Amino acid sequence: MTKPRSSDLGVLRFRYLGAHEVEELADLWGALHQQHTVTAPHLSDIISTVTMDESWRRRRAQYIDWLADPDTMAILAENGDDLAGYTMVTVRENTHGSWDRGERVAVVQTFAIDPEYTGTEVGSKLLEEVRRQLAGMGVRDIEFSALATASEDIRFLEREGFRPFVTTMVCRVDGFGAHD
Repeated sequence: MTKPRSSDLGVLRFRYLGAHEVEELADLWGALHQQHTVTAPHLSDIISTVTMDESWRRRRAQYIDWLADPDTMAILAENGDDLAGYTMVTVRENTHGSWDRGERVAVVQTFAIDPEYTGTEVGSKLLEEVRRQLAGMGVRDIEFSALATASEDIRFLEREGFRPFVTTMVCRVDGFGAHD
């Protein structure tokens, strides 16, 4: 299959999935899982990877749990019969701190684009749909995590108006290093 071009996309269709439909996302999750393991090999000494099947089993269960909340959105982007990408977005209460972010904040839990659709604006159109829905719900801010080594993903998010906010660091409890 040749990669579709932006002008070939036409109108994407967005379909909102319920918990009974999450199995449709398995292949797109598999591509994202593969991308994660390739993009973050520097974590292998502190975080063990799991097989794609185990990864999907865990994520599928999480999706079903999240979708029990009526504010959670599972949005599938379709180009004809092709599954071009999807996102899973939850909404949480905002604990007020140093910034005014509103009463509730959206969290993009998963954002997966079929590798064949890279560079075709599917991601931008999917984010546009998310923003439209969240604005209708009165949500002002979106949190979107990206692997620190995923420079293409970070550049995409910056083009979409996102800015770095919090850096998450990880280590094993029995890790080594300076102890203050």
